[in-house]
Amino acid sequence: MTAATPMSRQELVRSEVTRGIATVTLDSPRNRNALSSHLCSQMLAQLTAALQDDEVRVVVVTHTGPVFCAGADLKEDPQRKGAAARDFCAVLELLWTSPKPVVARLAGPARAGGTGLVAACDFAVAVDTVTFAFTEVRIGVVPAVISVPLRHRVVPHALHRLFLTGDTFDAHHAASIGLLSAVAPADELEGEIDRLVEMLLMSAPRAWTGTKQLLRSDFPSIADELSTMQDVSARYFRSDEAREGMRSFAERRRPTWAPHS
Repeated sequence: MTAATPMSRQELVRSEVTRGIATVTLDSPRNRNALSSHLCSQMLAQLTAALQDDEVRVVVVTHTGPVFCAGADLKEDPQRKGAAARDFCAVLELLWTSPKPVVARLAGPARAGGTGLVAACDFAVAVDTVTFAFTEVRIGVVPAVISVPLRHRVVPHALHRLFLTGDTFDAHHAASIGLLSAVAPADELEGEIDRLVEMLLMSAPRAWTGTKQLLRSDFPSIADELSTMQDVSARYFRSDEAREGMRSFAERRRPTWAPHS
């Protein structure tokens, strides 16, 4: 019998480079690519390596399994949540400020923090059956950290409703409010990604970076915003509501504040 591999030694994020394209793959399908401390630290390392590689022109962030990313790993040891939050903020900052184009490829749904990853990328393409939701308020926490890229990406009135209701929305609505760049049937996803990547490869690298900086010049420091929101997030995760929300999630029941009829 083969002994189980400790989570810290498992490869949860893979990367490969082909024709100047670095494909960074979330590969933890057993927990729906949840943002555990180990996945976040490995994602940060793989993205950093890709952006420092002179041969890489474009980065594609994708996934294995039926789910792109389920958000925070609510079952992880609470002592590891601080490390996960720190590295997740670093990942969002790296994606947002990347001097190279970053494309998110979604063949499955994203929830909460997973949607934050999508918003932090320069472009995002999803299958037309993909769904999204900001589920934080339903477990007693707030979408603090992911609000940073999302407030700069999604139209305010739509984000207001979706943050406060936790309602599920489809890929076409995600495109209409600015979260997605394109939506495609499942059998056309690869072609849509290929077309976008080929267009990006036609851009002069330094000119592309300079243009992105120009477009982001009016934004406040994302590092400062993320640091502030990390503190806000931690405060809510320590609250009584959050403890009840995560407990009810694990027990597959409604939390005490929700109607039970």
